[in-house]
Amino acid sequence: DTGPLNYLVLIGSVDVLSPLYTRVIVPQSVIDELADAAAPDAVRAWIAQPLAWLEVRPDPPSDPTLDFLDAGEKAALTLAQSLKADRLLIDEHAGRAEAERRHLRVTGTLGVLADAHLAGLLDFYQALTRLRSTNFRLHRDVERQVRRRILAATRVP
Repeated sequence: DTGPLNYLVLIGSVDVLSPLYTRVIVPQSVIDELADAAAPDAVRAWIAQPLAWLEVRPDPPSDPTLDFLDAGEKAALTLAQSLKADRLLIDEHAGRAEAERRHLRVTGTLGVLADAHLAGLLDFYQALTRLRSTNFRLHRDVERQVRRRILAATRVP
């Protein structure tokens, strides 16, 4: 959905998406939210010149069972489900819970940063410092969980 792209742009780490994932597909609603006048200037500038690896799709037909989500989250979840996507990039708690209920694999901004760190694309701890300078709401338990995952993956047996 919009949140992860927004924050990855704000901290200068959005380019890790291309090497991490084969394709990054977003519904038009997410593009519209990124281009909205209320979005940060850097985000609007970035989406005005989208990179070749960002594939925009029309919003899928609306699923009324998802009316509790905003337009971008609803479209992203529905599109991921219709494409049988490998992963849905979403931060919002209710959207993540619904995606998991529908057996979709999810990751969020911190998960992308952890994956990028493990792939040698960035330093997670520096990216986390930049993320803290935004209005990103970071839950301590999620941060601990991601730090443990990084530590476990980098331990030498």
